[in-house]
Amino acid sequence: MTFHIFNFKRRAVKSGHAFTLIEVMVAITIFMMVITAIYSTWAVVMRATVVGQTAAANAQRERIALRTIEDSLMCIQSFQASQKYYSFIVENGDAATLSFAARVPDVFPRNGKFGDFNLRRVTFQLESGQDGLKNLVLRQNPILMDLDEDEKKYPLVLARNVKKFIVECWDTNKFEWISEWTDTNSIPPSVRVGVVLATKSAPGQNDYGKTIPDTVVIRAFAMPSSMMPAAVQHGTVGGPQRGGGLGGGLIK
Repeated sequence: MTFHIFNFKRRAVKSGHAFTLIEVMVAITIFMMVITAIYSTWAVVMRATVVGQTAAANAQRERIALRTIEDSLMCIQSFQASQKYYSFIVENGDAATLSFAARVPDVFPRNGKFGDFNLRRVTFQLESGQDGLKNLVLRQNPILMDLDEDEKKYPLVLARNVKKFIVECWDTNKFEWISEWTDTNSIPPSVRVGVVLATKSAPGQNDYGKTIPDTVVIRAFAMPSSMMPAAVQHGTVGGPQRGGGLGGGLIK
């Protein structure tokens, strides 16, 4: 009887021994599968977050840049007898430029800096930033004043990582968009502005370094005003009196 009890206890002790190597490997495999599933879900969530943030940033950059250009174009002013101050300048290329005089609205950027001088020359230009990427910047100066050093060195950056800034004017003679405006006696009836914003995927993703398709935005603006002829500005016999000067009105 004692012998049977001893064998039973011995078998019981043997049945409670540690896991075998196969059992440990199976447990590790299952654990790794769970971790992999969790990581894959996290990676998908993070990727979707980055894509969403990139799209939102591009939309914001596009909105700010084009809204600023539109606000200034809708307030454009030009006087034929004062071309030194009211010239309309369009240049395309690596340093594309759009420059003109406008009586900007009260909500225009950096209004606080210029006080009551709402009649300003605004210059939108594509130039290289410190990181080597192209930026679309805005410089301003009151119509009778030169650019100050602060505006020269620290322009307002409207959009970063801009591949192209294209300005085209509608030619009523050729009935087509042209990239140069050489008619100094008038402003174009319509202006078309194109901005190409470039983006890249964020670090840490499997496709790190893969270029996301560029965001291309094109808007056309009809000029609400035309250039004031010199005869009207200065006054002629039977016409407006002299004294219009730089503060004359616009032909709507």
